[in-house]
Amino acid sequence: MAEISFDDFMKVDVRVGRVTRAEPYPEARKPAIKMWVDFGDELGEKKTSAQITAHYDPAKLIGKQVLAVVNFPPRQIGKFMSEVLVLGMPDAAGEVVLVGPDQPVPVGGRLH
Repeated sequence: MAEISFDDFMKVDVRVGRVTRAEPYPEARKPAIKMWVDFGDELGEKKTSAQITAHYDPAKLIGKQVLAVVNFPPRQIGKFMSEVLVLGMPDAAGEVVLVGPDQPVPVGGRLH
């Protein structure tokens, strides 16, 4: 993979948010969950779709803090417009595990 500069890294706006609502997204090509994430006063609530059904139940996502890229352009995912990209890492089977802080932090905080 090509090296990037610190300025390149600073172009990616990764923020912490809290899941306020989540529901199954059965219309997606691959099983997914629709989520609404609160990023605080500056950014407000944004929505996203994530293929995380192997490890997460929508009801148990409420209140979870997650990291997301918030400065990508919106992307149409089926009939749903995704506004941010939540971040995750693959487990040993390739299923996504969400990334978030290991202790509570204020929503809207930027990764650095």
